[in-house]
Amino acid sequence: MERKRVLIFSGGRLGGWALREIRTGDVLVGADRGALFLVRHGYRPDMALGDFDSVDSVELEEIRQASREFVACDPVWKDLTDTEMAFTWALEQNAEEIVLLGVLGTRWDHSLANVHLLRKALAAGIRCRIADACNELMLMDGSAPLTVSRSRFTHVSLLPLSIEVTGITLEGFQYPLHEATLTIGQSLGISNVLLGEAGHIRIRDGLLLVIQSRDEEEVEPE
Repeated sequence: MERKRVLIFSGGRLGGWALREIRTGDVLVGADRGALFLVRHGYRPDMALGDFDSVDSVELEEIRQASREFVACDPVWKDLTDTEMAFTWALEQNAEEIVLLGVLGTRWDHSLANVHLLRKALAAGIRCRIADACNELMLMDGSAPLTVSRSRFTHVSLLPLSIEVTGITLEGFQYPLHEATLTIGQSLGISNVLLGEAGHIRIRDGLLLVIQSRDEEEVEPE
């Protein structure tokens, strides 16, 4: 079976920037209100799932009718968030890549839990990133280098997701590092800048969160 990109639209902040992530052939998954976002913008979710506690009965029926597959669960008895349910489904499809959209918002408990999903994808050997209007997050370990390309984001920051990350070497950045170590609580890796079209990151051990970001976002209607 051909491996495909899976785009998960969750119920956090979404806008036109998220729709521009869609490519022909992508598998589109709507988690709770993220499914309504897709439907209202003319897309048919390949899978819509969640407890749908953030939509009313009319919107729920709209999602059900417009989706290729639909799975609803009881909000009281489920153990996973809607986003993790969608993420687990994507892992089971053996996705080539998973892109998480609308998973950052005002609820920091949900936002941090979604960042932790990057670890599950890394362990499964599946590329994964989180994106919103102002940020793109990826997670790397020491198994392979990571190349960061110039894009709409102006800054690149590095934060350890494990207690310690060792052997950090940066090439193509304004502030290079060679065999450096970062531990939780340090801000040394914040707000670096690419010198050219790409920068390269290598680490020896640990889990390193790589965040591309920009300060201002263009406000777009959903």
